[in-house]
Amino acid sequence: MRTDLVSYAAALVVLLALDGLWLGFIAIDWYRTGIGHLMAEQVNVAAAAVFYLLFPIGVVVFAAMPARDAWHAARLGGLLGFLCYATYDLTNLATLKGWPIGITVADIAWGALVGVVSASAAWWAGAVLAKYEL
Repeated sequence: MRTDLVSYAAALVVLLALDGLWLGFIAIDWYRTGIGHLMAEQVNVAAAAVFYLLFPIGVVVFAAMPARDAWHAARLGGLLGFLCYATYDLTNLATLKGWPIGITVADIAWGALVGVVSASAAWWAGAVLAKYEL
C-alpha cells in the first residue's frame, strides 16, 4: 500500500509538472489560436483537479503495478496516455465544429509522452521504496 502511494505521488508530480509546462508555456498560444473560441475564460478548477487526481491512479494501476521493469511501465503508460488523450481529442474532433485535427494529433502524442514519463517515474519510485524499504 505504501509503495502504491509513493508511486501515485511520483506520477502526480510528474503529470502536474509536465502538463503545467505544456498548458502554461508550450501549447497555450496554439490552443488560443486553434480553439480559443471554445475556451472558457476561467479554468474549471474542480474538473481539472478530478482529472489530475484520477489519471495517476490509472498510471499506477494499469502501468506501474503490472510492469516487470521501467521499460515495461513506460510502454504501458504510453499506451494508457495515448488512449486517454485520444478518447478526449477524438470525441472533440467528432462532435465539435471547428476542432482542429492538428490539436488532436499533438494532444494524443502529448498524452502518450505524459503516460510514458509518469509511469516510468511511478515504477521507479515504487521500486526504490521496495528495494530500500524506506
